[in-house]
Amino acid sequence: MTVMPHLPPDAATDLPADEHVADTPEAVHEDRLWCDGGWTARVIKNEDDDGWAVEMIKDGEPEPALVGPWTMGRNKKDPKPLDTAAFNTLVKTASEVLRRHEQQLRAQLHRRVSVAAASGDGELDVTLDIVPEEDEPYALLTAFDAFGEQLAQVQVAVNFKLSRASAASWVENGFRRPG
Repeated sequence: MTVMPHLPPDAATDLPADEHVADTPEAVHEDRLWCDGGWTARVIKNEDDDGWAVEMIKDGEPEPALVGPWTMGRNKKDPKPLDTAAFNTLVKTASEVLRRHEQQLRAQLHRRVSVAAASGDGELDVTLDIVPEEDEPYALLTAFDAFGEQLAQVQVAVNFKLSRASAASWVENGFRRPG
């Protein structure tokens, strides 16, 4: 097992020497467990068959970002040990999974349409942003001019359907809260 303190490249140097290590998470590089750079890779027994799986967990997250099959070792019984190249590949893959999940969530919570301004001068962007509060979720309907300046914002129900027609109606009605 190799245990090394994990210090960011720009770690403060004005702390006493013993505090540098005490305040910094340690990297762990073991055959079935790697913790480094904000990620943990853990090789686990695959519950679905006789093989092995690896799970990638981002520090501070309760659930793994990625769980996938893991290669058997030469004896066809034990898992292949983790190494630097495998860990780096797993971090890259798990980061991509999280990025795609964030993009999908953003797409579900944010909509945007463009409509003609009531004055006939150009277009307005109208957005609908869902605020997923646990107790009472709501949405914000917002209008922006061609320069990105916010013209109006009203709170609407989460199930408000933003379309070109509903946005145009809102603009034509002087940005009064839709009924």
